[in-house]
Amino acid sequence: MTHRPICDYEGSAYRTEFWGQGREYEDAVERVALRHLLPPTGRRLVEIGGGYGRLADLYSGYEEVIVFDYALSQLRQAQELWGDAGAGGHPRYVYVAGDFYNLPFVPGLFDTVTMIRTLHHAADAPAVLRGVSQILAPDGTFVLEFANKHNMKAILRYLLHRQEWSPFEREPVEFVKLNFDFHPAWMRERLSEVGLQVQQLRTVSHFRIGFLKRAVPTRLLVALDRLLQPTGAMWQLAPSVLARCKGASDKPTAPPGAFFRCTVCGSTMLVEEGETLSCTDCGARFAIHDGIYDFKPSP
Repeated sequence: MTHRPICDYEGSAYRTEFWGQGREYEDAVERVALRHLLPPTGRRLVEIGGGYGRLADLYSGYEEVIVFDYALSQLRQAQELWGDAGAGGHPRYVYVAGDFYNLPFVPGLFDTVTMIRTLHHAADAPAVLRGVSQILAPDGTFVLEFANKHNMKAILRYLLHRQEWSPFEREPVEFVKLNFDFHPAWMRERLSEVGLQVQQLRTVSHFRIGFLKRAVPTRLLVALDRLLQPTGAMWQLAPSVLARCKGASDKPTAPPGAFFRCTVCGSTMLVEEGETLSCTDCGARFAIHDGIYDFKPSP
């Protein structure tokens, strides 16, 4: 199996140190775009890289919501926020730890997949997208956010000779270790290659500039961003792009009752026994930590 580096938020104070430090604007505009792009109801949704469950309230129209992340500590925070089920038992929340290069779900399982502020940590983005395509149900919806290499700030910095890499070249750029920006045209090609058809693009965080966020009320910046987001269909010059994609039609849906897939042998024959999930085909065993299913590879 190919080894790919993983950006691990285990033990980090991501919730308080990142989102608790003046990013109300970014949070709000991402929610605006997601409400527009996300199917409001459905049977089953997974957020890949869901972390501490920042966006889980947007998924209340689904029967079952799976929060998937690599960091157990982030998933424990999500558990504390959302518990096992919402009002009336819906949605039901399931917390799963694992590697986004080797998703532990049977093919064709999810009506909807979301991935927000996650793909920029992928050294092999096409492999991650291929996995997403596999777990989507026929005609399923994938809502992706990706960091935009071709943004106005990067273009100006390049033209003023203040950065070396070109925002016009299509290949991804790793500007900090395991932090990648992607060109929208390159991303479209990669999505198409795995059978994900882009239906709509929206750009967000047009005013992600420190002095503007300090000088202008957040509510006004969000209102202006809301007006600009639809221009993403014509050009993508903001630092963040959200795409709604449709999965392939000519694929099977997940068999009734099937859910997890063994990440060692690929079998769907997994049996829950107390605090362990066991594969009856290869014998692999996966721990269940206080309700969190752990598919992370052993050290």
